[in-house]
Amino acid sequence: MLYLPQEEGQGMVEYALILVLVAIVVIAILLLLGPQIGNIFSRITSGLLKG
Repeated sequence: MLYLPQEEGQGMVEYALILVLVAIVVIAILLLLGPQIGNIFSRITSGLLKG
C-alpha cells in the first residue's frame, strides 16, 4: 500500500504564517504612519466643519 502524506494541516499552518506576517507588516506600517494619517483626517474634518 502506498503512503499518501496528509498535507491539509501543513497548508493551514502555511496560511496562518502568511496571515501573521501580513498582520505584523500592517501593524508596523500603522505604527509608523499613524500620527501622519491622524493629522490628515484632522485637517479634513476641520476643513469640512469650517464650511
